[in-house]
Amino acid sequence: MIYFDNAATTLIKPAEVFRAVQGAMRTAAGYGRSGHRPALRAGELVYTCREEAAALFGIPEPERVVFTLNATHALNTAIHALVRPDTTVAVTGYEHNSVMRPLSALGCRTIVMHAPLFRQDEAIAAARRAVDEGATLFIVNHVSNVFGFIQPLEEIDKLLTRAGIPMILDASQSAGVLPVEAGRLRSLAAVCCPGHKALFGPQGTGILLVLSDQLREPLMTGGTGSLSEQLTQPELLPDRFESGTPNAHGIAGLCAGIRWVRTQGTRRILEHERRLIARLSEGLRALHKVEPFFGPSQSGVLSFRAGGLACEDIAGRLAERGVCVRDGLHCAPEAHRSAGTLETGTVRISVSALNSEAECAQFLEILESILRTA
Repeated sequence: MIYFDNAATTLIKPAEVFRAVQGAMRTAAGYGRSGHRPALRAGELVYTCREEAAALFGIPEPERVVFTLNATHALNTAIHALVRPDTTVAVTGYEHNSVMRPLSALGCRTIVMHAPLFRQDEAIAAARRAVDEGATLFIVNHVSNVFGFIQPLEEIDKLLTRAGIPMILDASQSAGVLPVEAGRLRSLAAVCCPGHKALFGPQGTGILLVLSDQLREPLMTGGTGSLSEQLTQPELLPDRFESGTPNAHGIAGLCAGIRWVRTQGTRRILEHERRLIARLSEGLRALHKVEPFFGPSQSGVLSFRAGGLACEDIAGRLAERGVCVRDGLHCAPEAHRSAGTLETGTVRISVSALNSEAECAQFLEILESILRTA
């Protein structure tokens, strides 16, 4: 099997992750609910993961690391905490439905910052226009889950810092691949990311970094194991945003995944993924009527189309040959509008730190065979 669907979730994970989950399932009980040894063990695992995540993102306070079910949960929490009826939200032209649907449900004014694919200069110009048009909150998709397009985050942060506008960062495709130095980006109010993608954690894990005290209203309230005598949600972090028993077993695996990423280094991981994507793009361009979407500001995600074949047919035939990719709109129609692929969708290849050049070569051989016999 060749697994090239890492933008959805990583299937192949470091062995340390499996061992951590198995160990936690044997030794860790309900975190923050009791004083016996299994409960205390769960608390140790959860707090250690907060420390690892804080170190990865460059923030000094582990209590600002809130655990969620996934990136969608984190994004909904941040959006509902910051968006008010009079808020004007600026979003990139590459946002996922985990941003666009909550904004639609809230009915706030939204400015879509359209910019051509892989043009960071145009993305900066669009951000300037959004500020001039009265945006009071930015939500930035750091890396497109469809095309791997990297937004010019530092330049946007400087612009928003000068204007006094907060930003929510969707790091779903960048956490674990790009250095997301949240402590240095002054406009950031929140960072949202999944645990089950490039951080190599299990599904059902996610992270919300609460970087601004403007985030006050939790999406959900309930038991936190703290201040149980009062009916209002505790104000202290992370309890304000963590109600109910957390996924301590999954968080143990996430901790192991983050440690592995920190040991490898995000710069090294990004370089590896870019080598693979460049190899794949070169091979795709050599195939008849294949259109890869490849550019200079790109991570380990690559989309393509092949003339005469529907994307779902290509992905289905690849699946029959043991190759795992994704086809369609990838829950991000806005990205396809921006790139002009809304009517057709794309086939998406997404690599990880654990994929190899040999897999890329084998994939290209299989795809060439499929296209030749189509």
